[in-house]
Amino acid sequence: MNPDFALTESLIRRYYDAFNAGNWEGMLDCLADDVVHHLNQGAREVGKPAFEAFLDRMARCYREQLKSIVVCVACDSTRAAAEYEVHGSYLADDEGLPPATGQRYVLPGGAFFDVRDGRIARVSNYYNLSDWIAQVSKTSERVGRDGLPA
Repeated sequence: MNPDFALTESLIRRYYDAFNAGNWEGMLDCLADDVVHHLNQGAREVGKPAFEAFLDRMARCYREQLKSIVVCVACDSTRAAAEYEVHGSYLADDEGLPPATGQRYVLPGGAFFDVRDGRIARVSNYYNLSDWIAQVSKTSERVGRDGLPA
């Protein structure tokens, strides 16, 4: 096996381990300084400061865990993909989206990566925004941290 293959897979898994732990510094450590971030159905942002602002918004508006993560790495180790299931709670209103009342959601997601010099140089995230909106829109009662009505 190409040794870079294992390093790329390890990098992507470390990135998601940090995400699941809420360790934003750990996630940022996986990124190149000029990382390109393609938000799902949204803007293209460049650089760690923009990514850090994205993480701050995520921490304010959502609590998510990624489960059943599968990582695939290209033969040349410069690109990778991941598929996962997002289990989350919508905690605070996010601009342009329905009001947040603690709604829970589960949906499939995925990401594509470019890897350069042992760091993630591009991450493109994808999930079905219409499915997410439908899930959070049909829940009208407030849900507490334990998943029970508040």
